[in-house]
Amino acid sequence: MVHSMTAFARQEHAADWGSLQLELRSVNQRYLEPHFRLPESLRDLEPIFREALRSRLARGKVEVSLRFEAAGAAEGLSVNATRLAHLARVLGEVRQAVADATPPDALALLDYPGVLESRGPDPESVKAAALALFQAALDDLMAGRAREGEKLAELIRERLVAIEALVAEVRSLLPQIRERQRSLLLERLEAVKSELDPQRLEAELTLLAQKADVDEELDRLATHVAEVERQLKQKGPVGRRLDFLMQELNREANTLSSKSVVASTTRCAVELKVLIEQMREQIQNIE
Repeated sequence: MVHSMTAFARQEHAADWGSLQLELRSVNQRYLEPHFRLPESLRDLEPIFREALRSRLARGKVEVSLRFEAAGAAEGLSVNATRLAHLARVLGEVRQAVADATPPDALALLDYPGVLESRGPDPESVKAAALALFQAALDDLMAGRAREGEKLAELIRERLVAIEALVAEVRSLLPQIRERQRSLLLERLEAVKSELDPQRLEAELTLLAQKADVDEELDRLATHVAEVERQLKQKGPVGRRLDFLMQELNREANTLSSKSVVASTTRCAVELKVLIEQMREQIQNIE
């Protein structure tokens, strides 16, 4: 199955301690190139994220963006009831001993060491949630790359069908092409015909006709088309192989064009090169 390198995934998680938002975005790149934007408190997750990407992706520039927002209650303050009760008991003893002692106000009580506590989220709980969120987002990203890959594969297959039709058209013209080639060769050799014996002339004509024949190019075009179709069905990264096959297809199309002796062949060669270029552009996004 073909996978595209272009996809996007977003996952969110909310808990008592706050919320996490994670985004994964991938675009085409020759190699795997991950970039991370993580909160400082979760920075040590980067190696784990990096290894997970490497285990499932072969190519693409991947941006990983993770945001952490602590909830108000978790980020705020709380009263240590035990500490406050202990302080209240001590203050009661003071008032009994010193009747005119001024009692402290609420702010003074809160200022006493240990009464007011700042409670933050459990770091391990946040990390565990972030890891689960990343795995879910990565699954979504892979599914998105697969969906986009199938779309690309379908576009490529449409052009393969068009190439096969052009190859069939040129094959149907082969008798006309060969007759035209022979006529041109005869015309070119007319000037030196008297200088060559008939057998040598026929041998030269045969050799030149073979050099101008496009049958082999058509065979190779058909072979490359079949190989592209086979690669589209393979598992794993196939982008580099497909890109190489586009070069091979283009080489045969250029040769076909250079050997053209009838207008129909020239037109077919031009259309071939257009279709190959369209496929090449699509293949740049395939992993």
